[in-house]
Amino acid sequence: MNGIVIAVHRERYEVKTEEQKLYARLKSGVYYNQGTEKFPTVGDRVELQFYPNGDSMITKTLERKSYFSRQDPDVGMGEQVVAANFDYVFLVMSLNQNFNLDRLERYLAQAWQSGGTPVVILTKADLCEDLQEKMMQVEKIAPGVDIHAVSSVTGKGMEEVQAYLKVGKSVVLLGSSGVGKSTLVNVLAGEEVMETGEIRLADDKGKHTTTHRQMIELPQGAIIIDTPGMRELGIWEAQDGMSQAFSEIEELISRCRFSNCSHGNEPGCAVHAALEDGSLDKKRWIRYQKLEKENRMRAARNQLAEKRQQKKNKCLHYKNKYDSIESSNV
Repeated sequence: MNGIVIAVHRERYEVKTEEQKLYARLKSGVYYNQGTEKFPTVGDRVELQFYPNGDSMITKTLERKSYFSRQDPDVGMGEQVVAANFDYVFLVMSLNQNFNLDRLERYLAQAWQSGGTPVVILTKADLCEDLQEKMMQVEKIAPGVDIHAVSSVTGKGMEEVQAYLKVGKSVVLLGSSGVGKSTLVNVLAGEEVMETGEIRLADDKGKHTTTHRQMIELPQGAIIIDTPGMRELGIWEAQDGMSQAFSEIEELISRCRFSNCSHGNEPGCAVHAALEDGSLDKKRWIRYQKLEKENRMRAARNQLAEKRQQKKNKCLHYKNKYDSIESSNV
């Protein structure tokens, strides 16, 4: 039996099959104890062992067409896959004190890496006095990305956002707490399907009204995957995403005279020249360097962890082979 994971509650998964909705847990022998299967998340298609009188068992995670991941905020936990099998990544940021270009660049890099198409949704446009200025700032750091300023109060921009939600299309919503993701879902659904929370006036921060990842089917036939607000978004190997999110910088780097250019005072440095004439914003260059270093370090750690795991698996293989020979000689 196959199904789609529609919600994740710690170690328990809500799965929708053609016949029903049911709860399931991971089969230990497959996912733990040297298991090789990828842990499922919302949007994943999975194979099940069905049990009518209790939780069923998830035995396999089927191949994904896209997935969004980050460094798990819990130390030592590795990669956390947030959602899978979507067409668009709605990066939701509000136009109040939550407005943060540094955070948005991180989301853009991971969104491009995911295999989905990023779309920036700027909420609370009715409360923003410098809308055009902020739109221009976002346009500068998001080349090639659709950007929409919306308001759940006035309805501004909602028609444009609805255009993505066609039958069979799937969208994942990502953003920090208090940006209005739940309110946006309710407006797009045309009814109250998500609980919403109040915003603290002192700092424009909101509560985590979404406490777990879940899939919502809209009346028009599209699917939205909502996620809890993220306080942190640690980069998890996003080289392709970085190349897309910072395409103009990577283009400059490719034009430097020397392939090992450090982008300081070397002759023929295209980056240095762009910083000098103002065509490259210094703050954006600094943010790129920070993310590129973080991505490089993460890739090195992952490579080291993979080598250790391969060595561990090799030792386990020879141990099992030795035990098998010993058993046959008894």
